[in-house]
Amino acid sequence: MSENQGTSYEAAGVSIEAGDRAVELFAPLAKKATRPEVRGSLGGFAGLFALGKYKEPLLAAGSDGVGTKLAVAQAMNKHDTIGIDLVAMCVDDLVVCGAEPLFLQDYIAIGKVVPEHVAEIVSGIAEGCIQAGCALLGGETAEHPGLMAEGEYDVSATAVGVVEADELLGPDRVRAGDVIIGMASSGLHSNGYSLARHVLLEKAGLPLDGYVEELGRTLGEEMLEPTRIYAKDCLALAAECEVRTFCHVTGGGLAGNMVRIMPEGVVAEMSRGTWTPAQIFRTIADLGKVSREEMEKTFNMGVGMVAVVSPQDRDRALAMLAARHIDAWVLGEVRPAAEGETERVILSGEHPGF
Repeated sequence: MSENQGTSYEAAGVSIEAGDRAVELFAPLAKKATRPEVRGSLGGFAGLFALGKYKEPLLAAGSDGVGTKLAVAQAMNKHDTIGIDLVAMCVDDLVVCGAEPLFLQDYIAIGKVVPEHVAEIVSGIAEGCIQAGCALLGGETAEHPGLMAEGEYDVSATAVGVVEADELLGPDRVRAGDVIIGMASSGLHSNGYSLARHVLLEKAGLPLDGYVEELGRTLGEEMLEPTRIYAKDCLALAAECEVRTFCHVTGGGLAGNMVRIMPEGVVAEMSRGTWTPAQIFRTIADLGKVSREEMEKTFNMGVGMVAVVSPQDRDRALAMLAARHIDAWVLGEVRPAAEGETERVILSGEHPGF
């Protein structure tokens, strides 16, 4: 046998020691994102969670990623907020049906494990779970040398929640006369970044670290603003008001997602005149000469979540959201569909000052 050093896993680009060190660094962060139902500890082969006592529990699950917003985080070498976006994209899909997020498991694929880098990513995931009230039950970090560059990574996650069968929200509960309430987004959230990057970085040539007067901060800070997590607010609203369903405004925009929660026989009629989108949307539209139709099907345009509530709970719902520091307003209402009318969502008017 040759006396030369043999081939090793580390020589091929994967360091077991670096992975172990990363776990040591992020374990305390993950332990903060927990719930009383969690059983066992980090490091096992499976995360354990006691479901608790329910009459007729329905489990809800949702998986998602963050998309090309990751490219902005990597370009700025700032990785501690992208995990909040990841959690938001998963848990806020669950609450649409009234499910309480219980736990989340993440997956990080990375070109080279730098322990501090991985811990920074996980710190954001843990913070997102704390904001959502769910546990970070476990996950996987996979090193992909040769497939991804050293500074590259991708993240995804699956969240699991539960709702009592008789409390399940959905289109079947929506009635003519219901009120449509919009909740403000914190900015771009996690959708439309391929178009945003093309317009702002490639076409307009703006630097991420450059201060943008109309935004009041650097472009990179604006683009990395974390996605707002509405889970606790929605659950609180559903507990006190007669909520028919929610609508998480992600890819496809407001109208494209509202279609998913409107049953046959009714129309969601909403007015653009009820809100002014944040400046970042105006900047993208102006610099890229992007049409309103394209903007509205790509971005949330300032509405991150929608609640459909009974008319008698309109004022109560608005007051509750205001008390929870959520900017909310009446977008419109649900009306009966006219004979032969096929459109289930109508968005009309103009945004003031846009």
